[in-house]
Amino acid sequence: MTSRYEVVIGLEVHVQLTTATKIFCGCATSFGSQPNSQTCPVCLGLPGALPVLNRKVVEYGIKTGLATNCSIAPRSIFARKNYFYPDLPKGYQISQFELPICEHGRLDIEIDGKTKSIGITRIHMEEDAGKLLHDSNDSSRVDLNRACTPLLEVVSEPDMRSSDEAIAYLKKLHQIVVYLGVCDGNLEEGSFRCDANVSIRPWGQKEFGTRAELKNINSFRFIKQAIEYEIERQADILNEGGTVIQETRLFDTASGTSRSMRGKEQAHDYRYFPDPDLVPLIVSEDWIEQMRRELPELPETKIARFVNELGITRYDAEVLASDRAMAEYYDSLVALNGNAKLCANWVMGELQRALNDTGVAIVDCPVSSPMLAALLKRIDDNTLSNKIAKTVFDAMWQSGKEADVIIEEQGLKQVTDTSAIEAAIDEVMAANPDQVVEYRGGKDKLMGFFVGQVMRATKGKANPQALNELLKKKLAGE
Repeated sequence: MTSRYEVVIGLEVHVQLTTATKIFCGCATSFGSQPNSQTCPVCLGLPGALPVLNRKVVEYGIKTGLATNCSIAPRSIFARKNYFYPDLPKGYQISQFELPICEHGRLDIEIDGKTKSIGITRIHMEEDAGKLLHDSNDSSRVDLNRACTPLLEVVSEPDMRSSDEAIAYLKKLHQIVVYLGVCDGNLEEGSFRCDANVSIRPWGQKEFGTRAELKNINSFRFIKQAIEYEIERQADILNEGGTVIQETRLFDTASGTSRSMRGKEQAHDYRYFPDPDLVPLIVSEDWIEQMRRELPELPETKIARFVNELGITRYDAEVLASDRAMAEYYDSLVALNGNAKLCANWVMGELQRALNDTGVAIVDCPVSSPMLAALLKRIDDNTLSNKIAKTVFDAMWQSGKEADVIIEEQGLKQVTDTSAIEAAIDEVMAANPDQVVEYRGGKDKLMGFFVGQVMRATKGKANPQALNELLKKKLAGE
């Protein structure tokens, strides 16, 4: 039984940065290139090659620290983390240890309507290792394209008490780094991956239990599964009188189980020491303030503004602010149209549907915000009904033409002339005398039938409000 134990979770998230070049050399960082085609003496670890720090990596680190409420260190140091692995050509990884660039931050998450603050111990810069490629002949090759790719490692406090809290924290952090533009957030390509430290302890016990580390999981769903499996595994061990050992474990997504990878090294096993090839990094207050000025409006601030200033619901605001490009599209649309709720409905409705159906990113959307604003204006001035506007939108998406051009070409202007609508109503009533009698006898549900018939007669162009008002009068015999 797991209910006898309190769960303790801390997360280490590796955020791969979107810089064009690597952290200590000028090699490209693009994904999917031919193995070992993006390497040089520095990232190959050849004798005599000296690293040179990429300024953009530091700027991304400062921005991430500011966005996660961290203190930015005025002086930080790069260290060598020594261990042997085939994809680590130098025999050490350049990272930060005692003096990282960011410390003492926090992220607020919401679980079951309650806000909880998760501490961030540190954020440090480091280089990635290479990658082992395993083939069907039981042999492995080393691809060093990824070696020296810039990473930020975001280390949380052990403040999470459930897999749900862990996923909420991860999603919040993922959203922030993508908003900042420092990471593309692609979990499948490993741009955002997580190590989870999981332990359990009897309720009321202050000391932490022995933890296991789950390595390099790159899917929110699998991270949740791995944590929940690990909680059950440790509980079973303790319930049977056993002892949990500190180790690193790999999660098998196919079976939903984990297996032991190695005993967990302590920090001193890595023999950290300052890298003699890199001078201390000095970050001035002016530099920090420059980075602060460059920060975009972050999701929580944007949500609050959408709710308080534009008057839309928090649910709508959260959906619209979930993606920075979508939020900027919506902001632009509201500035042009003014009807915040109508704009929200169209962005979350027709626009999102079209994006999903076609697989197009919103930044490449063929219907720009000015084009959509012009279409919505035709709803506001009764040129189009909402239904016909959707038809026009689809035509705009396919052709790239403006709404007014399509309306004119296809003759889609809404019929607002009451005499024309009355004539259509008279024809429908004359063609359906039995239904008129039934309606007047109290069968009110037939109103929908008459509306549909008149809309069909006018090819959907009748103004709905005018139609309903006139139809009610006609059916009432007025």
